[in-house]
Amino acid sequence: MRLSEMISEVQTKLGIAHDGKAGPETWNAIYNRIVSPKMPEPAASTPLLPVDARSEKCIATLHPSVQPYARALMERAKSVGITIKIISGLRTYEEQDSLYAQGRTLPGHIVTNARAGQSNHNFGIAFDIGVFESGQYKGESPKYKVVGALGVELGLEWGGNWKTIHDEPHFQLRPLWADGMAEKQMLAALRSRHDASSDYFA
Repeated sequence: MRLSEMISEVQTKLGIAHDGKAGPETWNAIYNRIVSPKMPEPAASTPLLPVDARSEKCIATLHPSVQPYARALMERAKSVGITIKIISGLRTYEEQDSLYAQGRTLPGHIVTNARAGQSNHNFGIAFDIGVFESGQYKGESPKYKVVGALGVELGLEWGGNWKTIHDEPHFQLRPLWADGMAEKQMLAALRSRHDASSDYFA
């Protein structure tokens, strides 16, 4: 039996999403079941980790499978002395088209090459972070690379590793069914699920 299959079976027994990856939600459930059995498991609406109000507002827009990863990344960054906030989560198709129009048919600078349905943000599986120092947002900082490495350790894909578009603030959680797929293939499948109102991780 492969490791991913073993993890999936454990996740099924724990009653959580079974994607075969041992992420924050899995370890939290294992801890509550084995290490601290007297403590009730947090309700679905209760954050696994406390975060600031701005970040929590963005996290609330993400798919439930992605939310614990965002909070865990903030905690990992904090543990190494880096303050980050989640500054962008879900974008609707309308919001994506409006963003795409910026610098083209609308005032401003071009900030994206993705139209509606061509960004993982449109499906709530991606989020952007901001590094903050002394309360001030830093658009550029070597700390983004540190946070990127922490995110990869958690099982997230990091935009800083992309070859065509370098996007250090960007993180996303790839569904298990999309393993091995090219980005365009995955996005096409996500659009189909969006149109059918299907769960992106099912």
